Amino acid sequence: MSESPATTPTVTDSSVAAASVAAASAAAASTTGAYAIVEASGQQFWLQSDRYLDLDRIAAAEGETVVLDNVLLVKTASGTTVGQPYITGATVELKVMAHRRGPKIIIYKMRPKKKTRRKNGHRQELTRVMVQSITVGGKPIS
Repeated sequence: MSESPATTPTVTDSSVAAASVAAASAAAASTTGAYAIVEASGQQFWLQSDRYLDLDRIAAAEGETVVLDNVLLVKTASGTTVGQPYITGATVELKVMAHRRGPKIIIYKMRPKKKTRRKNGHRQELTRVMVQSITVGGKPIS
């Protein structure tokens, strides 16, 4: 039996170079944006302006503005500021978009050979917020 040679697509050097330049520019664009790491509801979150995220339920009405003061780190084009533990004078302003519920999680416990089974479900109460601005020392960085 004779096998025919497998045909493989050829890749030109120019297409590889174009792909690497596109990847490098995408990486540079993502690193030049200012961001902050804040502590909210017992967790740390990476925030950028004009992006939304889901936090644990916040006691605020839709459309209200919430200010977070527990800013751990701020990265700008000029440099990075790290708090010990928090940065004094740094705040993040959030706008409450909606109150939601997370995905359903099923908890099933069974003891083998004991005829004991327990099924339970949970949906976390969440608040979707939009990051309005990140401010350090009264000056908005983004």
